[in-house]
Amino acid sequence: MSTIDQVIDEHSRYLVRIAYLYVKNWSTAEDIVQEVFVTYFQKSDQFRNEASLKTYLTKMTANRAKDYLRSWKHKKDVLFDTIFVSVKGAEEVVLEQEQLATLEKNLFQLPLKYREPLLLFYYDEQSIAEIANYLQLNENTVKTRLRRAKQQLKGFFEDEDEEVVKN
Repeated sequence: MSTIDQVIDEHSRYLVRIAYLYVKNWSTAEDIVQEVFVTYFQKSDQFRNEASLKTYLTKMTANRAKDYLRSWKHKKDVLFDTIFVSVKGAEEVVLEQEQLATLEKNLFQLPLKYREPLLLFYYDEQSIAEIANYLQLNENTVKTRLRRAKQQLKGFFEDEDEEVVKN
């Protein structure tokens, strides 16, 4: 069995990025991953090695992030950010690279049903079959959602290019 430090060192950066892709906030993503690790170590005896530890922790992270998105705390944070967006925005813009920020913005415009398979396929490098199993969907549905997600992303970038040309 791995030690706490080994598991955290090996998986924390990856899991924070996964959580961030759901919740769109770095500190919230870090909090979610901390909760995942605490839960895992409290209940590590329940891990049955049916999948890799990385897959298990990724699923826990995704589920915890989805729970957060349904929570009252998230709805309150969204309202607060909407009211006080000017206070928060400047620091984040400085820290993000322009291309990454553009990709993120476009990625988050996608509905979750398109964003999730796209992230699992390109970021988590899962196969269509693995994604279908994880999301409990038909493989053809996953392929369709991937195709539509890519089309929508392409459309977002084309629209932005047109606006740049106009200005």
